[in-house]
Amino acid sequence: MSTDYHIRAGDELSVTVYGEPNITSAAVEVLPGGGIVLPLAGQVHVGGMTPTQAGSAVTAALAKYLKHPSVTVAVAKEGPVEVLVLGNVKTPGKYELQPQSRLTDAIAAAGGLGTVDGDYPVARVAGLDGTVEQASLQSLLHDGDLALNLKMENETTVYVPSPLTLNVQVIGAVEHPGDVMIHPGDRLSMAIARAGASPTVNADLNRVTVRRSEPDGTVQTTTINLYEVLRKGDLSKDMTLEKGDLVYVPQGQGKRDVVSPFANLLIGLRSLIGL
Repeated sequence: MSTDYHIRAGDELSVTVYGEPNITSAAVEVLPGGGIVLPLAGQVHVGGMTPTQAGSAVTAALAKYLKHPSVTVAVAKEGPVEVLVLGNVKTPGKYELQPQSRLTDAIAAAGGLGTVDGDYPVARVAGLDGTVEQASLQSLLHDGDLALNLKMENETTVYVPSPLTLNVQVIGAVEHPGDVMIHPGDRLSMAIARAGASPTVNADLNRVTVRRSEPDGTVQTTTINLYEVLRKGDLSKDMTLEKGDLVYVPQGQGKRDVVSPFANLLIGLRSLIGL
């Protein structure tokens, strides 16, 4: 285990308190909020820390009750990783993968690639820190270049572009209103990201409207609270767009800190889809 590994929910930690067998434990689970519960110390937050930093946090908690405690924390078992897979896959969504999973595992969890016309596309993989790596799926899946089989860290986002394109219109509180080119399977958040999401435009993501003309001539209008969709990560509510859809993003009512807290997420998504 690397010394710069950052502890996350679902991990199991080995906590050794020298001379204190009643506190020492070989398997302490990290709770969803990032805490662990130890005898005497109670709940100690260790999420996002390295094992060394976690050891210092436990030491500080125990110092209230023990004289000069000596603590060592190690990761006994990594927890599962959550990966978001978008774009040209059969079932886009968020998936829980085993530790040490790779790009091919993420694509397989999403049902495999969608329709491909010619060579496989170049996938884009974004880490939690916003860095984006590219991997040629033609080289990986067809030619067997395993160096491109990127490791999936927790909260990685994978985007697989489709070889086909279509146009929708995005108007309202975006930087570049008008026609926006997207790929089949792309979702509402991607179209808004391509149109230029920015905190400066003060978009009201609570009331995004999608207007769609049906084949029978009727018009279907859907209002989506994209703020809640992004906050909860419920991809099923992030509407898949179709050719000719009209997206309207209303202007916020002077509450920028409330209505646009996810603008930075859309900006990150914009870099992921290759803009």
